[in-house]
Amino acid sequence: MATRKITITLPEELIESIKERVDARGVSAYIAAAAAHQDEMDRLRELAACLEQEHGPVTDSEQQAALDRIAAIDDWHDARQSRSGEAA
Repeated sequence: MATRKITITLPEELIESIKERVDARGVSAYIAAAAAHQDEMDRLRELAACLEQEHGPVTDSEQQAALDRIAAIDDWHDARQSRSGEAA
């Protein structure tokens, strides 16, 4: 991916906090990762808004069904990891 140098302004305390976690060359990567994450969240919000406009809001029961499905997948994954750990 092509990159381009830009100038941004951040609070000094934030810059120091980031520098404590990464070396000087890692600051750009850290900021890029944070910006990429924010971009992904913004895109998800836009998608959710489009879906809600087209299909209506998610009901409580639909949301609970999705959470239950995610929990079932997590349980399946954990059980699979446990079995593969026993075989090792």
